[in-house]
Amino acid sequence: MFTNNQRQEERTGKTGTPRLQYLQELVSQFQNATDEHTKERIVANLANFSYDPYNYTILRQLNVLELFIDCITEPNEKLVEFGIGGICNACAEPKNAATIVEADGIPLIIKCLSSPVRNTVNYALGALYYICDYNRATRNMILRAEVLDLIERYAAAETVCVSFSNLAKAFLDKHAHAIT
Repeated sequence: MFTNNQRQEERTGKTGTPRLQYLQELVSQFQNATDEHTKERIVANLANFSYDPYNYTILRQLNVLELFIDCITEPNEKLVEFGIGGICNACAEPKNAATIVEADGIPLIIKCLSSPVRNTVNYALGALYYICDYNRATRNMILRAEVLDLIERYAAAETVCVSFSNLAKAFLDKHAHAIT
């Protein structure tokens, strides 16, 4: 459910922690964490906040989108999964897409298409679906032959994974088949 100021005030009450402070605490905990499991839990939590437009400005202010991008460069598959999940949740918002593009996130998102983790692939397909419309340069980077070939293979993989197939088909219908 999306939040607004009134709903946020009702949920936190007079003595609750304001959203900015709470998310700042999560970011600080992540930065200070040495245990991988703790980092995974925190990034998963941040990713859950990244779907709600109420949080978008705060996430950009705290550089959470860049934190997600950093996570998808890690060898830990859970950090990659939750990082790309956060990117996918937030990238439909143009300002968030701009942050992701400016932080050189596109090649990293494309790399996630080759992950052995199904959720990571699904999130990458979803993120590319939205970010492809950001601008012509981004579109050209995403619609390269090798990327389209991989997405077309996912589209054809109905019997292996319906969610890959459906997301890939939606991507191709909107972005690739529309230009042919």
